[in-house]
Amino acid sequence: MTHADHSGMRSSVILRDGPWTHRDVAANGARFHIAETGEGPLVLLVHGFPQFWWTWRHQLTALAEAGFRAVAMDLRGIGGSDRTPRGYDPANLALDVTGVIRSLGEPDAALVGHDLGGYLAWTAAVMRPKLVRRLAVSSMPHPRSWRAALLRDPRQTAASRYVWGFQRPWLPERQLVADEGALVGRLLRQWSGPRQPEPADVLVYRQAMCVPSTANCAVEPYRWLVRSLVRPDGVQFNRRMKRPVLVPTLHLHGSLDPVVRTRSSAGSGEYVEAPYRWRLFDGLGHFPHEEDPAAFSTELIDWLRDPEPDR
Repeated sequence: MTHADHSGMRSSVILRDGPWTHRDVAANGARFHIAETGEGPLVLLVHGFPQFWWTWRHQLTALAEAGFRAVAMDLRGIGGSDRTPRGYDPANLALDVTGVIRSLGEPDAALVGHDLGGYLAWTAAVMRPKLVRRLAVSSMPHPRSWRAALLRDPRQTAASRYVWGFQRPWLPERQLVADEGALVGRLLRQWSGPRQPEPADVLVYRQAMCVPSTANCAVEPYRWLVRSLVRPDGVQFNRRMKRPVLVPTLHLHGSLDPVVRTRSSAGSGEYVEAPYRWRLFDGLGHFPHEEDPAAFSTELIDWLRDPEPDR
């Protein structure tokens, strides 16, 4: 495939039309694609696996209509952002996120993260607290809670079997792109609750994963998460994450999430020394922002508008 083919595939799959504009910003030594709409206080949305910025399409429009500047970014190696040979550890990925906030010319942002994006949002709030005005995390425990659940809870270990499977060389990447990304479609359906994703939406994610080099970049953060469990850099990161989160935090979770158990997420408030609100969506799975976008957006916007969010 030629460079022109690569860029054409990127444009048609990633730069999807809508009431938003696309552009690239430089941050932390790389180039990141963003979609943005609206004016007002900045809300930065960070996607998880196996998705890209488009997972926030419903929230982008809802936030803009509610008076916010809504920006959804593609993580390093995903969507329209740079595919670099290294830099996929959570500390560096979190600096990507906070670097984008700076590049957008804002003093801070309300940071919203789902899945891996939630892990990075927790991390960013600890590492660069002055840049995070508020924190909202969906479908992901605090990194210390996540590590403890992976190591000590056999049910969470079993639910996270895909993470363990990513430790093999080469094979996970090949599986993700085989049959035009069929595995991505299966994961999206298996991880959702009764409200299944539309076939047309599944196709978008399958195509995005098949953009060259994306699959490798998508699994690299998970390789770090497991391989670092016993390495000095992982132990140091876990110790670093003992620092409390000092901003109001909204923690959202689907009661039927088969990937991250409710029990794994529910104790994360112990790491927050600020108002912490836990919201469980009954009947939703791992993607509450897509499974019931109206309920998710309403919860998020009401909380963002609340001048003094209570516990």
